[in-house]
Amino acid sequence: MSKGTVVLGVIGSDCHSVGNRILDGFFSEKGWRVVNLGVMVGQDEFIDAAIESGADAILVSSLYGHGEIDCAGFRDRCVERGIEDMVLYVGGNLVVGRMPREIVAAKFTAMGFDRVFMPSDDLEEAARLLESDVAERRRRRAGSGSA
Repeated sequence: MSKGTVVLGVIGSDCHSVGNRILDGFFSEKGWRVVNLGVMVGQDEFIDAAIESGADAILVSSLYGHGEIDCAGFRDRCVERGIEDMVLYVGGNLVVGRMPREIVAAKFTAMGFDRVFMPSDDLEEAARLLESDVAERRRRRAGSGSA
């Protein structure tokens, strides 16, 4: 039985595909239905796929350092499209140059991402957090009467 559906992809002009394939396999093995959009994915493509698949979460990857540019306004686009409560994760080499984790995380949480991951983070922990965050979203939706 599936734990739910996640939309996964590499945002912007980033063509790094190895991590994307690893994440696809990992989350599939953990029991998630993965809608993998591949590389060079625009914000609206993520959102369209999330709406069409009834996704529980969107997992955005960026390795080429321009995630800050590519992800700007992502939560706002979700709100505009009616999925304001979507669980949003972002991970990878998100900024150009070396920057402390706390600063990178603060930038992306300020943009509306629920969790921010660095390449060295533990995927098992990410999977536990995803289950918890999706369960919380489902509880909120059930309490508010949303579908």
